[in-house]
Amino acid sequence: MKQVSVDNVVSTYRFYAPLYDRMFGAIFEPGRRALAEAACSVRPESLLEVGVGTGLTLSQYPGNAEIVGIDVSSEMLDIARWRAEQLPDHNIQLSEMNAEHMDFPDGYFDCVALPYVLSVTPNPEKLVAEIRRVCRKGGTILILNHFSGSRFWWLLERAVRSLADRIGFRSDFCYNEQVLRHDWEVVSARNVNFLGLSKLVTIRNV
Repeated sequence: MKQVSVDNVVSTYRFYAPLYDRMFGAIFEPGRRALAEAACSVRPESLLEVGVGTGLTLSQYPGNAEIVGIDVSSEMLDIARWRAEQLPDHNIQLSEMNAEHMDFPDGYFDCVALPYVLSVTPNPEKLVAEIRRVCRKGGTILILNHFSGSRFWWLLERAVRSLADRIGFRSDFCYNEQVLRHDWEVVSARNVNFLGLSKLVTIRNV
């Protein structure tokens, strides 16, 4: 699997920040909506969004929950902070933070959401270990991500595979290796977005 570094991710999203909503807002919105609905259904008192980006999902989370969003891109967070200011009835805290080394206590969050971030983190295993640590036992982890193997997207996956270190994204990202190999409980997994581009996975942290 092609390696991605933190510097790759930061520089990539510094470029994407002013363009992100126009490039990826509408096309990925069905997945974000499905993730938010799944989060609302578990009625969390506290929710962490890893890779909050420009904050496109913030308004869809439960208004009575403590919502925390983190990202490594200060440029993306600047836009997310503007969005949060438009939601005075929501309790939202945003911080610049590397999700592979989080500052939160063990078991702090009822729900942890990862929209389109697992395949762009340099070390997925470290990220998984951290989200499991900060999510309480019995809590919910929601992973929204593209996983390789779809018959509709294999040409695109092959085309961008060699560019992973420059675009900050891995196309050869296997569901079995990155989700099923862990000793957590996969409650459900369903395809979302156009032609099943992404998968929404609901996990119970054990």
